[in-house]
Amino acid sequence: MIMNYDVIVIGGGHAGCEAATASANMGAKTCLVTMDMNKIAQMSCNPAVGGIAKGQIVREIDALGGQMGLVTDATAIQFRMLNRSKGPAVWSPRAQCDRGKFIWKWRSVLDSTPNLDIWQDQADELLTETVSCDSVARPQVIGVKTIWGCELRAKAVVITAGTFLNGLMHIGRKMVAGGRIAEPAVPHLTESITQHGIRSARMKTGTPVRIDKRSIHFEDMERQDGENGYYKFSFMGENRPLQQLPCWVCYTNEKVHETLRSGLADSPLYNGQIQSIGPRYCPSIETKLVTFPERPQHLLFLEPEGENTNEMYLNGFSSSLPMDVQIAALRKIPALRDVKIYRPGYAIEYDFFDPTQLKHSLESKVVGGLFMAGQVNGTTGYEEAGGQGTIAGINAALLAGSVGCANGAETPTFELKRDEAYIGVLIDDLVTKGVDEPYRMFTSRAEYRILLRQDDADARLTEKAYKLGIAKQDRYAWWMEKKEHVAAIEEYCKTYAIKPKEVNGALENIGSTPLVYGCKLEDLVARPELNFEKLYTIVPAFKAFIDQLPNRKEEIAEAAEIHIKYKGYIEREKQVAEKMHRLENIKIKDRFDYPNLTAISTEARQKLERIQPETLAQASRIPGVSPSDINAMLVLMGR
Repeated sequence: MIMNYDVIVIGGGHAGCEAATASANMGAKTCLVTMDMNKIAQMSCNPAVGGIAKGQIVREIDALGGQMGLVTDATAIQFRMLNRSKGPAVWSPRAQCDRGKFIWKWRSVLDSTPNLDIWQDQADELLTETVSCDSVARPQVIGVKTIWGCELRAKAVVITAGTFLNGLMHIGRKMVAGGRIAEPAVPHLTESITQHGIRSARMKTGTPVRIDKRSIHFEDMERQDGENGYYKFSFMGENRPLQQLPCWVCYTNEKVHETLRSGLADSPLYNGQIQSIGPRYCPSIETKLVTFPERPQHLLFLEPEGENTNEMYLNGFSSSLPMDVQIAALRKIPALRDVKIYRPGYAIEYDFFDPTQLKHSLESKVVGGLFMAGQVNGTTGYEEAGGQGTIAGINAALLAGSVGCANGAETPTFELKRDEAYIGVLIDDLVTKGVDEPYRMFTSRAEYRILLRQDDADARLTEKAYKLGIAKQDRYAWWMEKKEHVAAIEEYCKTYAIKPKEVNGALENIGSTPLVYGCKLEDLVARPELNFEKLYTIVPAFKAFIDQLPNRKEEIAEAAEIHIKYKGYIEREKQVAEKMHRLENIKIKDRFDYPNLTAISTEARQKLERIQPETLAQASRIPGVSPSDINAMLVLMGR
């Protein structure tokens, strides 16, 4: 049987769901292929969304018209804004979610998305044909064949297979093929992709034990509640309709460590059984013991899996040790002395593809029409996957609707720069630098953090998404209303005159320097010790102005306050970004014969030949390419 579509998305995880809805919302006839329709957007590891830098990515997905933020708000059972003790450039939202409700909320989103079909099957083979474009013959994707013999034909295929490609799970010396616990691996798809010259390698990740909360002594743990403020993930989301639940904190101890060390000989990580590289920033408990032998304890978080389940997730105790060692070690923790578990932790190895063989649109440089997103690109995390899926889905839809190169026209693409989004930083890092371990986003990876705040993702991206058609009229109108009110607040603060006698008494009472001369309200907002909340009491007319806003007063006021208070920093960072844009505009693709470019270093020649950067700015970010190499290339171009 043959079925025809514009775009096919392989894999129903976080990348796949965002890719499929993005493509379909842009009008492309889309098919999402998944092995199990009842595990759509499964939270395979931690039942949480967001975190440092990851929360910013989710807000960007939302601003682009994606779904992760909306689904998270609808299923959140705890919310926190991380890094509030620091500046707003690094504030990051995070939410615990009800794992089961998260799946079914995503399923309802997919079921109600026009132009989107779901096909329950397993992709087995990538189908291609050889085409000539710009006088160069190369393979072009035409679809996929499934294990049941169905042929799905399309102009674009998005691979979002997660950990399923030749997946191999480890618990102690026991190995079982699988994409995740109780689910089969995909054995042949990698080979049908790599035969075209696409490079693959292996990575490893892991997940902790799942615990029955009825066996836990909570009196021996520290309770950690969430926040009940106005913050949400989506700019249009629900205000957390589910019951809000606490998390719990405890620690390992020397007895736990002694038990864990006794099992290291049977650890797949240390007996040679696992050869691939695991995530540096989310190590297993046995890796923590080996890497930090001097530490007497390690922090653990016990997190609920849902409103109505006894299953709990032990964050910080990822392990692939034998299950009897895992249980024995857990019972050395006072709060877990009578612990019962649903299943042990395990490690999993899987195939990924070299992301330097991708364009910034996430289309393959090797096979036309083939897009990749998520863990198949060497990343880790639901949020990183969702961000890639959104961009891949948009570009797959653009390609499917374009006339291609047959008549000499350029295929349109949607790409985000490093000063426009964390998603732009993520993709640029992947395609420019590649990966030698699972990639995780941090705020420190972005050089324009003040421009990439979680509060202004809609200001950066929603109008772009509306022009593409992925963000609909209701979202655009929602942003335009906020934009209008933020501008009104800024103008009010810029023009409202303050006289010393009106405020000096209040300023002295809160330890702020009294005024000598009159000033504008924005001058008080700029003071570090003052904020809108304090100014409401000092300048009653200002509070009255804010109170007349029709809705979202807190969100709008915070956005305006941040913009006023950090105006100088924001403008300076924009200027730095503009300078880099000049290099972004210098196209070098196919301009140089790198192996014979003797004016630059040998390392630079090798790296440039391998990655084939599109612009001089991208070349400047490749490890091993020095500023002098860039200058030499500018000279050779007559710049």
